[in-house]
Amino acid sequence: MQTSGPKSRTETVSTVFAITVVLALTAACIFFSDLTLTDLQKGTLNTLLIVCTLSIAYCFIVGELTQNYSQMDKLWSILPIVYVWIIAVRGGMKTRLVVYALIVTLWGIRLTLNFARKGAYSLKFWTGVEDYRWSIVRSSPVFERRILWTLFDLLFISTYQNLLVLAICLPALACMESQAPLGFFDAVAILTAVLFLMLETVSDEYQWKFHQTKKKLLAQGTDLADLPKPYDLGFNTFGPWKRMRHPNYLGEQGIWMCLYLFTIASKVVRYGFLHWTMTGPLLLILLFMGSSMLGERISSSKYPMYRDYVQQVHKYLPSRRYD
Repeated sequence: MQTSGPKSRTETVSTVFAITVVLALTAACIFFSDLTLTDLQKGTLNTLLIVCTLSIAYCFIVGELTQNYSQMDKLWSILPIVYVWIIAVRGGMKTRLVVYALIVTLWGIRLTLNFARKGAYSLKFWTGVEDYRWSIVRSSPVFERRILWTLFDLLFISTYQNLLVLAICLPALACMESQAPLGFFDAVAILTAVLFLMLETVSDEYQWKFHQTKKKLLAQGTDLADLPKPYDLGFNTFGPWKRMRHPNYLGEQGIWMCLYLFTIASKVVRYGFLHWTMTGPLLLILLFMGSSMLGERISSSKYPMYRDYVQQVHKYLPSRRYD
């Protein structure tokens, strides 16, 4: 069993480096971009902000009343569809905008169905299964005082996440009035986004089937350690998960970074690739860094062999098979 430190130190350095690069790019996108919006873009952005504000209010109020803090989780895959179609319609249904909206719609349908089969949605939309990670975060000593958790709910769960979901859709806003014909970067954006969507779909399917099978075996009264391999590990190593620890996260981040390529195709960027709307996809990468660290901390506490898995398998880069 490999539990030595070099791999962990390497990943820590890599994470710090990645965070530094993301923050530097975010600052550069804002500093070097032309932040001027046309009247059409301003009007559209105002509409999007109204929808976003209503969603923030809904998530916070309903989350506090029901103490189910997955309200934003349920809207995460729905709001982008709303945002990009508003942009597409107000932009005159240009081909590039429609293609962008169709890709986001496929992404949203897939993610919504995946979340729904976990019991997240109900006819009473405010009910349903809460993401298990919120209860773990809530139990942290940091939130021993109820007011601190309420502030966290307001500022991060409800407000920041809503603004982030809006931000990842804003590259479409940048393309609204472009008259540039479809070209190479459009093709690259479409192809790579579809490939990342396929990776995410396949990864989640393997994850779902693994845990459903494990659940059935445990329901028969068998202890985890006595389950057949590899179910005795407790965590999934089938499919893409055998070669990387977070293939679904890679797919999610990849889709939105690829969709940003439409701004390059629209010829609205400066200095080759920089535009302020890139900040949304970049901040999404930071969010998934935090989410992956939380998830791995939880898995390491539940499954003895998970630390060995971390030592052998890279977070995102395909590596040797975990056996």
